[in-house]
Amino acid sequence: MRQIWITKKGAPEVLQVKEAPDPEAGAGQVRIKVKCAGINFADLAARAGIYPDAPKIPCVVGYEVSGVIDQVGPPAPVTAPEGAPYRAAPPSDLKVGDQVFGMPRFGGYTDTLVLPAGQVFRMPAKMTFEEAAALPVVYLTAHHMLMFTGYLRPDSRILIHSAAGGVGLAAIQLARTRNCEIFGTASASKHDYLRAQGVAHPIANEGYIEAIRSIIGKDGGLDLVLDPVGGPSWGDGYDLLGPAGRLVCFGFSAGLKDKTVSWLSVIGAFLKIRKYSPIKLMDANKTVSGVNMGHLFDRLDLLRPQFEALIRMYEEGAIKPTVDKTFPFSEAAAAHHYLHDRKAKGKVLLTP
Repeated sequence: MRQIWITKKGAPEVLQVKEAPDPEAGAGQVRIKVKCAGINFADLAARAGIYPDAPKIPCVVGYEVSGVIDQVGPPAPVTAPEGAPYRAAPPSDLKVGDQVFGMPRFGGYTDTLVLPAGQVFRMPAKMTFEEAAALPVVYLTAHHMLMFTGYLRPDSRILIHSAAGGVGLAAIQLARTRNCEIFGTASASKHDYLRAQGVAHPIANEGYIEAIRSIIGKDGGLDLVLDPVGGPSWGDGYDLLGPAGRLVCFGFSAGLKDKTVSWLSVIGAFLKIRKYSPIKLMDANKTVSGVNMGHLFDRLDLLRPQFEALIRMYEEGAIKPTVDKTFPFSEAAAAHHYLHDRKAKGKVLLTP
């Protein structure tokens, strides 16, 4: 198999394609011949050396793939070893030839991937491999933030930071199903595009607080803020919330100002994080929540129903993954540069 490795911490050029023997599917597993692999911000952070959950470098990252099953392992045992905690594996009827989504925690930058059957889903018949690789992480993150953690009510006012990115566009589509008034931050060159996606108020990254206040008024407030930026941005979002408003934090891009790590930026952004006591939250009737999908992979009981709901929404036409550009494995560095340079409108993919 061919894989894209992070060979050392650094700029995108540290990514290299390497050969390795094909893995074999074990008990309760399936093997996927990968057609497309998604890129996420966590991959960029891992390569720069500031993502604490990433495997020790050198490593292969990647959270999502699409492809075709070419091998199915024997059934998983129905009992755990003596003394081990027991959680039954979900029943699987996956078979060779099925077109599927796959959700590894890491290791998705590959052309051959073995996964537990519980982390694999059949693709809808009308879905392309590109759409399938663009859906799992960003839509599951957006759905979990909006519908699970954020409890998005109809007709809410919602602010989505980095609105033209993968999670941002997924959140926009989901918010539209609840008839929300959407504010979205992005560079000015992307504002017309965001309007076409249903964002009522595209706003520049600089000066967005004053821009929002000019629309909602001094006494108005937002119902939900989705913020992957971190640092002082989280405090600003909290201040924009109205009664019963929710701030959902799901990233820390403020710590990655360049294509290589700047510890000065990381420490500076970290020191500007505001702290809240339960008393303050109670008095303000506000909620601050966090979402890290990488820490939920052992809670398939939470994730599978949400993923199945997203598949139904796709089949009904309520959502449609946006693919901006695909890069071959040999151009993985260019793909990372493309994301660092904030050129993408939607998802960027790698193809073996």
